Amino acid sequence: MNFNQIVGHKDVIDYLQKGIKEDKLSHAYIFAGEKGYGKKMMAGIFAATLQCEEKGETPCGKCKSCMQAESGNHPDIRWVTHEKASIGVDDIRNQINNDIAIKPYSSPYKIYIIPEGEKMTEQAQNALLKTIEEPPHYAVVILLTENSNRFLPTILSRCVLLQLKPVSPPLIKKFLMEQHGIPDYQAELSANFSQGNVGKAIRYASSDEFIELKKDTLHILKHVDEMKTYEIMQFVKGLSEKKKDIYDYLDLILLWYRDVLLFKVTRDPNGLLFADELHSISKQASKKEYEAIENVIQAVEKAKVRLKANVNFDTAMELMIFVMKEK
Repeated sequence: MNFNQIVGHKDVIDYLQKGIKEDKLSHAYIFAGEKGYGKKMMAGIFAATLQCEEKGETPCGKCKSCMQAESGNHPDIRWVTHEKASIGVDDIRNQINNDIAIKPYSSPYKIYIIPEGEKMTEQAQNALLKTIEEPPHYAVVILLTENSNRFLPTILSRCVLLQLKPVSPPLIKKFLMEQHGIPDYQAELSANFSQGNVGKAIRYASSDEFIELKKDTLHILKHVDEMKTYEIMQFVKGLSEKKKDIYDYLDLILLWYRDVLLFKVTRDPNGLLFADELHSISKQASKKEYEAIENVIQAVEKAKVRLKANVNFDTAMELMIFVMKEK
């Protein structure tokens, strides 16, 4: 893999490559962006570039170092792991602090990559802080996170924060067609519904399950106002059996109501993601007040937060759906 294979994020790539070219590197970086934005790929390619024997601005892919990085067996690129729900102080001490004083085995740098960095406890962050305040000259620490606000201000102040942003749908569509052989219509549909998230777009485009998921979700969204309470409860029970896809369901629900709100404001079908459901979108836009639509959007966002906080699944879903039924 190399930087040329990353879709979008040109500003971040340019920044990293300029640092490599001018030999002006930070000892600590934060790559921030939602799941599916390519943080791990970006970090892996950046690490491989720093260690590449060709000393270029992207990995050569042929030298011993690059092949080790590609296989995940590079002795001087360490991926920090954790077994519990959070990354504890012992994880940081054992995998970074107690190891960082040992010089690189075969490369110019010793690189530590911490996926899900927001899961570090406060004690773990303080332990890491001691290391990134006065690191050895060869050390580079890369934190990956979906939410940089979870880091202590002292961590943020000592890291270069690189925010990965949504990728444009046309760019994602082109990528899906050229690199994954996805047909034109399916590539466009997946790109539009991915909301700029390449990882989601790949999953949507390569899975028949997404088509079924979209079909099931649309059925509920079009008929939620007429549904009885027991039918809603039945739907919730069905969702509980598909927890691995729940955030895809929630994203589709969110996009639907954003379309409803957009059409209520503009009465313009252009720009609607669910353009082929204009009749139902128009019907709901006419029936619901602005406040009610906005309440639903907020309820879906709250459901996401509750699920990530391990609130009871059925409770989180029921609260959201009952808000959806309000006029």
